[in-house]
Amino acid sequence: MAPTDTALAEEIRACRLCAARFAATATAHPPRPVVWFRPGARLLIAGQAPGLRVHEAGRPFADASGDRLRDWLGLTATEFYDLHRVAVVPMAFCFPGYDAKGSDLPPPPLCAATWHAKVMAALPGLRLRVLVGGHAFGWHLGAKGVTATVARWREVAAAGAPVTFPLPHPSWRNTAWLKRNPWFEADLLPVLRAEVRRVMETP
Repeated sequence: MAPTDTALAEEIRACRLCAARFAATATAHPPRPVVWFRPGARLLIAGQAPGLRVHEAGRPFADASGDRLRDWLGLTATEFYDLHRVAVVPMAFCFPGYDAKGSDLPPPPLCAATWHAKVMAALPGLRLRVLVGGHAFGWHLGAKGVTATVARWREVAAAGAPVTFPLPHPSWRNTAWLKRNPWFEADLLPVLRAEVRRVMETP
């Protein structure tokens, strides 16, 4: 265990609950939980599940989606990966694999059911939550529908502490969505970036 690891982080990193599930996918890969949180974090990035590049790198959002997400947030890579301030907690800690057609499989519900509430309880200092994608909306907000949820971002942000922003997934697959919804970049992102900066810089 690294000196800054918590017992919970180490327990998640050792998890093999989905080994048989992953072995049966087209990628037939072993579990590799990507764990990125510490109790002092003030900003939560709640995503969906690691992709193949993140699985290989062992670091969250270490891909083109991460580049876009960091741009949305107004964070440098150094700031984004600062474990003292930022926690990245997906709905599944492992890469779920691909199906026979090469598409990403969804996060196994077993992961969130086993770990998510424990991790949230271990992050008492959160001041801002950024929810990325429909699976995170469902767990944290009980909401369905990406467009409908993101469109009411002002209502979600004002609903209580910690302040919460729902975002679509930053995948290239959502480029068409961004073009259809220009209000996301024009209206939501400036407010999000200002809130992120406030939370990151306030002691």
